[in-house]
Amino acid sequence: MSQTTATKADKKANKNELRDTVVVIVEALVIALVFRTFLYQPFSIPTASMQSTLMIGDYFVASKFAWGLGKYSFPIPLPINGRILAFAEPKQGDIAVFHNEPTGEDYIKRIIGMPGDKIQMKQGRLYINDVELQRVQVGTGSDVDSNADPQPVTLYNETLPDGVVHTIQEISDDQPLDNTAPYVVPPGHYFMMGDNRDRSADSRVLSQVGYVPAGNIIGKAEARFFSIKDNIPPWQVWQWPANVRWDRMIQSVYQTYTKTP
Repeated sequence: MSQTTATKADKKANKNELRDTVVVIVEALVIALVFRTFLYQPFSIPTASMQSTLMIGDYFVASKFAWGLGKYSFPIPLPINGRILAFAEPKQGDIAVFHNEPTGEDYIKRIIGMPGDKIQMKQGRLYINDVELQRVQVGTGSDVDSNADPQPVTLYNETLPDGVVHTIQEISDDQPLDNTAPYVVPPGHYFMMGDNRDRSADSRVLSQVGYVPAGNIIGKAEARFFSIKDNIPPWQVWQWPANVRWDRMIQSVYQTYTKTP
């Protein structure tokens, strides 16, 4: 083989190698896009509103297929009314990621009110359809928000109407959102609340969140896969030994759930 022929062969081989590399990269991006759009999407927790269920610095995945797809399930919002490919509906007590249109941000809260439910707070106690939910004190602690402002809190196990228990925390029972007018959830909407009741801007604030349309739900929170203190960026691996919360790794976000007898 002449030198010229060998050079041409080398160039052809390099072109084929470059083409194969580009194909592999494109395929990987397509797979990642499909996975993120239709299956699971990762999120992080930047605020204190769901503590201690989900703490600042927790990273978790949300299932996109659990309740079907809405307009904000895609990287670019699509003109979809309601949800498509929905084979199941959200349940009271589920933790949902949704796009909050008044602020243009993605929020994560617990579904407290279903369509048609009447929701009201009275002296820090939650009423659903005029029935006060059972609340049992299980401990005390200190809560730190995203501004590093600590507050002593009381922890309670609160029982929803279907018997599912989840943990909430309260600074006191006389905070600004502890006494509200009654809310009636419109058809096709949900009433969302944070587990950190006195540090959550949620559906109790109609001008900021209000009733959340079913089509705005992005997915169902499923499992934590990483957690680090003080919202330290995960790429700062040199800070992991002292700051990673190893006891919160690879866990369902529903581990606090129990059924009453």
